[in-house]
Amino acid sequence: MANYIGAIDQGTTSTRFMVFDRTGRIVSVAQKEHEQIYPKPGWVEHDAEEIWRRSKEVIAEAMAAKDLKPHDLAGIGITNQRETTVVWNKKTGKAVYNAIVWQDMRVANYVEEFSKNGGQDRYRAKTGLPLATYFSGLKIRWILNNVPGARAAAEAGELLFGNIDSFLIWKLTGGVNGGVHVTDVTNASRTQLMDLKTLCWDKDILKDFGIPASLLPKIASSSEVYGHVVLDDVKLLDLIKGVAIAGDLGDQQAALFGQACFKPGEAKNTYGTGCFMLMNTGEKIVPSKHGLLTTLGYKIGNKPAVYALEGSVAITGALVQWVRDNLTLIEKSADIETLARTVTDNGGVYFVPAFSGLFAPYWKDSARGVIAGLTRFVNKGHVARAVLEATAFQVAEVVEAMEKDSGISLANLRTDGGMVKNDLLMQFQADILNKPVVRPVIQETTALGAAYAAGLATGFLKDTDDLIANWAEDHRWKPLMEAEQRASLYHFWKKAVTRTFDWVEAPAASAAAKK
Repeated sequence: MANYIGAIDQGTTSTRFMVFDRTGRIVSVAQKEHEQIYPKPGWVEHDAEEIWRRSKEVIAEAMAAKDLKPHDLAGIGITNQRETTVVWNKKTGKAVYNAIVWQDMRVANYVEEFSKNGGQDRYRAKTGLPLATYFSGLKIRWILNNVPGARAAAEAGELLFGNIDSFLIWKLTGGVNGGVHVTDVTNASRTQLMDLKTLCWDKDILKDFGIPASLLPKIASSSEVYGHVVLDDVKLLDLIKGVAIAGDLGDQQAALFGQACFKPGEAKNTYGTGCFMLMNTGEKIVPSKHGLLTTLGYKIGNKPAVYALEGSVAITGALVQWVRDNLTLIEKSADIETLARTVTDNGGVYFVPAFSGLFAPYWKDSARGVIAGLTRFVNKGHVARAVLEATAFQVAEVVEAMEKDSGISLANLRTDGGMVKNDLLMQFQADILNKPVVRPVIQETTALGAAYAAGLATGFLKDTDDLIANWAEDHRWKPLMEAEQRASLYHFWKKAVTRTFDWVEAPAASAAAKK
């Protein structure tokens, strides 16, 4: 009898395989980073084959570390960086181009083109999403239009598209030898190609974007058996042969699942490369009027789909990495807190990291990063503090919008992700929100959510009540800041944000400025 459940957590910077027991405790874990490829300013790519290799390596390491065999796993769930787009040849199994990452901005001209007829919200009623560089659909269009031979091959039915979840499931279940081409409703909802109501690909949008329907995976629930592991990798096959692939959730929805936010009004915020806050809205589709996304929360088997409101912030943890790698102010990411604690406040400095434009609640592709408020007094400690505060301010704007859209005032904010270990950030987050911030005992909620979905599909876990019972609070930060100070800080943050607007000029405007 299986005692454990596995999860592949394929993120923006690394891939992990984690094994959990029935109570959600971690039994084994292995993790490996993959290369970040920047061919041009604003372009971000990954090598899909490298991600596949890393996935196999971490599975092998985590299983071998505890001498686990296939019969020890009830199933495997998959969670993935959403919107990152792979198009591959179904006969060779090779991607026709590098995976285009969710942060990539190369399709800005397409956003402008399609916005001319119907505005940025042209497809929002159907998909819950504004036209933006963020989502998969226009990335597919770019590949078909720019990779030699890709469109002809796609129209001949030779190519397949998937976010990373689909690519990995296809590979794990046989690849060129009958691999299952599938995605779940949460990942499908991030393509801007799926109708939120019908949970089907929308023929009109596919026609507008010039995407053949044959390219697309079947849309399934987030918790069901999609197939079983079939591989030509003998070493790995010995470890996971025949194990059911039974859970699939985009990373932020997986965290919602792992945080046991199963009631309408419950919300979580994940602090990772970016920050992503989701609120469960039940079986009701809630259109956003304040710059949020309406998306799928999850779907368990044949039960009705559960929807969510989402606030997406592009750059949070990635800003710390930028300070580490580009400015070399710190040696490792954890050092940012130590540096920030060398000062007592931000010294008047505000850092708005609009490196990829602004996501929620602004959705401005033409914005670019700004450091405001610099004086001779400012030192690197103030900059470090402004870097951390930028995350908290961006989350505060999302919470503000979410409360307006939902009509629900959050009692507290459940948090997860790598940055929740930063006490200075979490305290400032509580202060600027004027709400308690709560960290769970099990902080790896993204992988846990995928494992939970697979556990429910295979009968390893009985129902969501089991998952709720597993959730436990580890630490709570209470707001300590005076109202006047909070208001002043937030005012200057908002002022700094406006300085990022429209930094990238349209060609006509740029030419006019030069005359």
